[in-house]
Amino acid sequence: MATLLLLAVAAAAAAWVWWGRYAWRARAVARRLAAQGVRGPRRGGVLRGCNDEVRRRKAAAEADGVAMDVGDHDYLRRVVPHFVAWKELYGTPFLYWFGPQPRICVSDYNLVKQILSKKYGHFVKNDAHPAILSMIGKGLVLVEGADWVRHRRVLTPAFTMDKLKVMTKTMASCAECLIQGWLDHASNSKSIEIEVEFSKQFQDLTADVICRTAFGSNSEKGKEVFHAQKQLQAIAIATILNLQLPGFKYLPTKRNRCKWKLENKLRNTLMQIIQSRITSEGNGYGDDLLGVMLNACFSTEQGEKRDELILCVDEIIDECKTFFFAGHETTSHLLTWTMFLLSVYPEWQDRLREEVLRECRKENPNADMLSKLKEMTMVLLETLRLYPPVIFMFRKPITDMQLGRLHLPRGTAIVIPIPMLHRDKEVWGDDADEFNPLRFANGVTRAAKIPHAHLGFSIGPRSCIGQNFAMLEAKLVMAMILQKFFFALSPKYVHAPADLITLQPKFGLPILLKALDA
Repeated sequence: MATLLLLAVAAAAAAWVWWGRYAWRARAVARRLAAQGVRGPRRGGVLRGCNDEVRRRKAAAEADGVAMDVGDHDYLRRVVPHFVAWKELYGTPFLYWFGPQPRICVSDYNLVKQILSKKYGHFVKNDAHPAILSMIGKGLVLVEGADWVRHRRVLTPAFTMDKLKVMTKTMASCAECLIQGWLDHASNSKSIEIEVEFSKQFQDLTADVICRTAFGSNSEKGKEVFHAQKQLQAIAIATILNLQLPGFKYLPTKRNRCKWKLENKLRNTLMQIIQSRITSEGNGYGDDLLGVMLNACFSTEQGEKRDELILCVDEIIDECKTFFFAGHETTSHLLTWTMFLLSVYPEWQDRLREEVLRECRKENPNADMLSKLKEMTMVLLETLRLYPPVIFMFRKPITDMQLGRLHLPRGTAIVIPIPMLHRDKEVWGDDADEFNPLRFANGVTRAAKIPHAHLGFSIGPRSCIGQNFAMLEAKLVMAMILQKFFFALSPKYVHAPADLITLQPKFGLPILLKALDA
């Protein structure tokens, strides 16, 4: 009891000191931005900020109608109704309060390019929510400065095209097992169609792929990692709008105890995977992502043991967290939304099937075959434009910065809403809300009026290191499905995109499958 009381007192003291410093600075930043004409909603409270209004607007948006029409891809008023309303009321950029923190929302491509393309690191990632940090670790996605350079140098060799080409066999093997299960189900069914819940199936598939291609891990250990991350993701979703005061994360609340247990489970499981690889070393640690990290840490280019580690074990664990999550979560949703769109637009499903059968025939595709699937690439890029798995990017300047007409104080949180930018009709044309893969017929840089308009994998030096891996996997899986099946939306499908840290169909994606040779 005494220990708990001391923890509570320490947490309260830390919160009080933090509040005195943080609140004063936040008010100063807000005044400076207001003086430059940046307006926004009023705070509902000093600590709550605009969070209550966000909750109200989201609840009202969902109450207006659970489902959208399947041909309606403008889900902004449902997923980010607060941003839509504030942009209409205050213009852009606008200022709002995430709890006690002032944030500025930027939806102008010229400003976004300046933020993301800075070569000298003037804009860095904003501080991550504690629950998200515990889920994905402080790996390549979140580290900054010299640490980012060091991590990137270690990881880049794992994502060369030569390495990725080798991985296609493993990817195909994983997809083949799943597809064979559907074929067996179809052959035993009395109906010519079977129903499959693809959102869950794709998450299981991409989890299996990342386990085997990047970590050489058996599926059981991988399932433990993903199960822990999913539970941490649920905690992040539930607490994302809650006030995060320093010190309170150390209090033994029910939710904190659950989070600590999951964090320990995640770390211990990853440590077992890493230790298993270290102890089984033969002529090296392997050439997958984990092997590349371990080789970089423990061996020189000449194969000799290093005197000093490039990445420490804790950093390797964080990178494992990052790539276990990012390597399956974003790709699974890319596949899910692609499957949805090809079900809604069967003419494009037919076009892609014709292309796949022409270039790959009935064989499992290899990397050379996949490189010839131009229309497949167009469809995947359009899917990423309309339904990007990651819908926000966060940055902050490390020093006072001039951004367009604005002078931003150091540390000002910046939010970049990707779906809003991807629907900018001045950049993408009058059909920006529509599904039109032909806009990418001449490549991603010529799809819009500016070359850097597509932000599905970000742009600049911090663009996604795994984008070629994700596109290769998505092409391969979709090609193998198209070789075997016709598909359409199930009548049970409810079109309700939702922000669940990543953009997902809230009620899953039930699809009706029919074998081509049925």
